[in-house]
Amino acid sequence: MSRSLPITSVLATSGVVLLVAAGFRATAQNPKPTPPPPGQKIYLAQCAGCHGDKGQGGAGYARPLRGTRSVKELAQYIHTQMPPGAKKTPAPQANLVAAFVHDAFYSPVAQDRNRPARVELARLTVKQFRNAVADLVGDFRPVVPAGDARGLTGSYFKGNNFQGGKEMDRNDGKVDFDFGPNPPVPGKFDPLNFSMIWQGSVMAPDTGDYEFVVRSNHAIRLSVNGEKPIIDAWVKSGNDTEFRGSIHLLGGRAYPIRLDFSKGTQGVDDKDKRKGTPSPPAFVSLLWKRPGRVAEVIPNRSLFPQVVPVTFVADAPFPADDRSIGYERGNTVSKEWDDATTAAALETAGYIANNLTQISGVPENAPDRKEKLRARCRSFVERAFRRPLTPAQEQRFVNRQFEAAPNVETAVKRVVILTLKSPQFLYRELRPGTPDSYFNAAQLSFGLWDSLPDPELQRAAAAGQLVTREQVAAQADRMANDPRAWNKMRDFLLLWLKVDEIKDIVKNTKRYPEMDAAAGSDLRTSLEIFLEKTAWSNESSYRDLMLSPTQYLNGRLAKVYGQNLPADAPFQPVQMDPGQRMGVLGNPYLLSRFAYLENSSPIHRGVLIIRSMLGRTLLPPPAAFTPLSASLHPNLTTRERVSLQTKPAACSGCHGLINPLGFTLEKFDAIGRLRTSENGKSVDASGRYISKSGAAVKFSGAPALAEYLADSEEAHAAITEKLFQHLVKQPVLAYGPNMLPQLENSFRQNRYSLRKLMGEIMVATVLADMNKSTKKAVAMGATQ
Repeated sequence: MSRSLPITSVLATSGVVLLVAAGFRATAQNPKPTPPPPGQKIYLAQCAGCHGDKGQGGAGYARPLRGTRSVKELAQYIHTQMPPGAKKTPAPQANLVAAFVHDAFYSPVAQDRNRPARVELARLTVKQFRNAVADLVGDFRPVVPAGDARGLTGSYFKGNNFQGGKEMDRNDGKVDFDFGPNPPVPGKFDPLNFSMIWQGSVMAPDTGDYEFVVRSNHAIRLSVNGEKPIIDAWVKSGNDTEFRGSIHLLGGRAYPIRLDFSKGTQGVDDKDKRKGTPSPPAFVSLLWKRPGRVAEVIPNRSLFPQVVPVTFVADAPFPADDRSIGYERGNTVSKEWDDATTAAALETAGYIANNLTQISGVPENAPDRKEKLRARCRSFVERAFRRPLTPAQEQRFVNRQFEAAPNVETAVKRVVILTLKSPQFLYRELRPGTPDSYFNAAQLSFGLWDSLPDPELQRAAAAGQLVTREQVAAQADRMANDPRAWNKMRDFLLLWLKVDEIKDIVKNTKRYPEMDAAAGSDLRTSLEIFLEKTAWSNESSYRDLMLSPTQYLNGRLAKVYGQNLPADAPFQPVQMDPGQRMGVLGNPYLLSRFAYLENSSPIHRGVLIIRSMLGRTLLPPPAAFTPLSASLHPNLTTRERVSLQTKPAACSGCHGLINPLGFTLEKFDAIGRLRTSENGKSVDASGRYISKSGAAVKFSGAPALAEYLADSEEAHAAITEKLFQHLVKQPVLAYGPNMLPQLENSFRQNRYSLRKLMGEIMVATVLADMNKSTKKAVAMGATQ
């Protein structure tokens, strides 16, 4: 069973009520009907037969007339395309019809007026569920160590198996050593016998299954997020030198890691030891294979020298959350989802019971163990429910379980399962009569961190210090500077760019022999570093995201993209020619992702720009089609071939917006490398765009488009709205028609800082909820 659960309270819009069917408009201030719009008569006579009298769709065109085109764009389309296959609508009539349609039912404002957006009841998303459970079990530890130090702490011992005493500790940026026949430090170690322990933390950028790889010809043992090794080759047999182990990790969190290495006298006969026989060589490398990526040495930026506690990660598989309207939301409750939460609750309960002493801090022989565990369970339930328990809740979820269970371990299990299956945990929008500090705390934490309130937020809620703008803003600012907030912003940026699903960069290897799996994985890394550096540092902003001349390349990519770096150079900032390549639109990964095996794809690139960056709505194509093969028109450029295929009237409506934007990126080939010609012809990277206001803009190439997007109010509104949806998991219009303009103004005043925009969105959401409840209470009081 799968059903949507709408919340009972609906945000009604005030003011104008459009009465399309009656053909007139009335307002509360002016009850006298006004004459119908002049375009309505034309529409009803000439258009309604196909499109329906309210644009709902009809026999000739089933889809509703909904979209984001301006009145001027609609008028031009009606004038040139309507009615199909007949004499076209004269321009004066097209203008009148466009104005009526836009105001009556086509535009987002009209849609909101006719069918107001609502705050829907939603369950926790899969990510929120797993993060919340991890924080409940872990008592809200920091997700990554504080400080800027990177690498692992290496402890070096004079003998094998950590015998002979520790010689030194040092920070190693990564574990990738080929000692050959020599010791780590000549003169201090026996070349036949030495050992090391590397320990610290490893930060997982993505959620998923990680495969860790150790390459060595000597004894090794690797533990990740627990004492039990996931790789154990301490007692070796055979000639294997590569060992693998897998573990599921939550993205955005650091996990304890320890690698033990011991060099003995393998390969040297006992009778030859100490008789001048050369020492056998030794090497050791620590790699990982991130979800959807190739194996690579774990880079310095993902390692911390501090050892963090173990994090509980629920492995139970969940069905994917709905993303049909552009952002992840928990809008359905299916049997599969219910089964998954049950399995995760059982898994969590078993883990806590099996590690009860360590997690609770209560010794097994403590005389008051039962009462202390009861208190810990009470605290567990309160944290999960995000507010103090009522007496009835405490009796049901805690006391009754301790009174009825045969032992404390069973009681704890029952408390955990009941709590994690309770609606008070699973549903965020189960509201009190009026939002209070506890409700506001949960809004902030789930919006910015996808998890429960941390102890500081809990203390503010308990003290009633989350009710004024200043109080809410102070907490939002603190939380927006936490690594958890960057993880949520990172997820948003990848979703905004439509690259959240990690796919292989596959190209024709005959044409692009340098583009193998390793290069494709490096390209993905280049984008991720670029996003963090341009969107999240204290000085960065949305404008940097669009205009930065810097890309991040390593030695392998530098060779592909014409930059001078050593072949083994790590990722580093490289200044590109801003007259050719600028901002995220110039990132090689993005350009490669939105391209074909051999050729660029102006259509894919244009759709990304028009939908994500400008926030326009595009209807699906009227029919599936296969792109024209380049071999059919070997003398045509990609631009000419795309123009030929999308020339028919059925295509030109959308492709009139898509193609001219995609064409501006034509100086980048299928792997995002610059080119000046194609098939012997100069590349034409000119483009154009007609804004919602009707202003026509022309572009001479990618940098001109990037500059336009950096300054465009349309683009600012689009990323603001999409970020709102990603954080709040609700439509922005559900919080009133003034919410988006208010946030756009704040975005501008804060110099387009995306980090500050995150905080402002959550502050505005919390205050809107409080104001709405206050107005509702006043209205109810007035009617009683």
